[in-house]
Amino acid sequence: MDPYAREPLSQADLPKARRGGLTAIDCSWNRLSDRGEFPEMARAATERAVRRRLPWLYAGNAQHYGRLGQLNTAEALAGGRSVLGDLAGAAELGARVSGVASFLKLNERLLESYRACPTAETILRCEGTLFAPNG
Repeated sequence: MDPYAREPLSQADLPKARRGGLTAIDCSWNRLSDRGEFPEMARAATERAVRRRLPWLYAGNAQHYGRLGQLNTAEALAGGRSVLGDLAGAAELGARVSGVASFLKLNERLLESYRACPTAETILRCEGTLFAPNG
């Protein structure tokens, strides 16, 4: 999962995720934003990977609660698993990592909507609808 990727993760990515899994780099995304890229050691792996961003979700962590896209790594992994339909895997992360269960609850409606989208294009339309000024 890459916050700089243009294409969001969707159900269309499920076969690739089953073969190769999801990867998230545990680092300070604020510092990563300052750099504009992944750390050197991770870049080679991401160049071979299918790069996808998460659909828009709210942070549930104490530091960034309620902020759009300010997720910690555990939230990102749980969100990715949920978008792909692995609710048990997302719930397992929620049971193991503090704050992830509240993140999943906070984003329940959004995650349900994203799971219903078969492609990145439908996710983009869904984001536009869910986050429209009067949406």
